[in-house]
Amino acid sequence: MRANGAAAIGAALTTLIGLTAAAHAQTLLEHSAEVRMQLDLAVSPAALKALLPDGWEPFVATAGPAKDCNVRLIFVDRVDIDKPDGAPAGTEQMVYFASPIKKTGGNEMVGQMVVDGITNNAKNAPGPFKVYQAAASYHVARSTHAAAGGPIENEDTWDFTGGDGEHLALHLTYERGVARKLSAETKFFSAADPNTYQIWKIDQGLDIMRNATVPVKDRVKTFDFKASGGRVAKLFDGSERVLSVDALHWYNLAVSSP
Repeated sequence: MRANGAAAIGAALTTLIGLTAAAHAQTLLEHSAEVRMQLDLAVSPAALKALLPDGWEPFVATAGPAKDCNVRLIFVDRVDIDKPDGAPAGTEQMVYFASPIKKTGGNEMVGQMVVDGITNNAKNAPGPFKVYQAAASYHVARSTHAAAGGPIENEDTWDFTGGDGEHLALHLTYERGVARKLSAETKFFSAADPNTYQIWKIDQGLDIMRNATVPVKDRVKTFDFKASGGRVAKLFDGSERVLSVDALHWYNLAVSSP
């Protein structure tokens, strides 16, 4: 990739991921160190609208690496979760859907809206966004293969089934790249109660491995994605498209309440 192309992608990512919250007094809730695998998707606007509360609509990018994305599916290994004082609070493996959104009628209130999720921690259901369900079963496996003279290759398996039969699974192998460091402060709203939101301060290492818009090398070797059942079944009617496959090798998160 040419240097000017890389700079343009970086600028677009900073803008799209940033969706920055205004500075004001906040109460720190927790820190976490995570590893994530993210799929940017274009799904049926009508099906997505049914999951969003009245007065809110998708805020869809028209250019850049997130072009046409109206929902993200994010598989998360929350490796370490700490309390505000630094004391350990546990770990968690989960998957959730978030839509880039804005308040209808303007661009003053923008962020991400969490619409659904499955967690292996039953105590975190329905969770801060009131949309998570406890996993009836789950399996997470991640491995790295490295040898002299060859590329570093990763293999990921994420498989979650909710109590209502919702099933979200991803298995892929890919050549690992060097991540781009990005920082953001973003509001995450609840689809169940949009008056409820958290402020996430994020430092992350983003490795775009496949993208429908920007000129990156496709480093995904195998890809198997399944989504069915539950509240999100109508999002996957055969018209959905995977627009981007992104590995977040490291994701440092500070969660605050307003």
